[in-house]
Amino acid sequence: MVVIRLRREGTKNRPFYRIVAADQRFRRDGRFLEILGTYDPLKGKDNAEVDVEKANAWIAKGAQPTETVRSILKKAATPAKA
Repeated sequence: MVVIRLRREGTKNRPFYRIVAADQRFRRDGRFLEILGTYDPLKGKDNAEVDVEKANAWIAKGAQPTETVRSILKKAATPAKA
């Protein structure tokens, strides 16, 4: 089964994540099928950049996002109020 999850990168005490589509059997930081975006928890606002179209295409194919990725996608899908 394909899941959409966070892949940790960055250094110690400076986390940086890539949002990836990966097979459930692959390790968290191991192989992946496609990079869908990035997430930087140390930034204030606008800390995620996601290709929503790619993510929705994977979800349409049956990929299951994790809870954290689901909330990031929900925030990215809503238009920013200026």
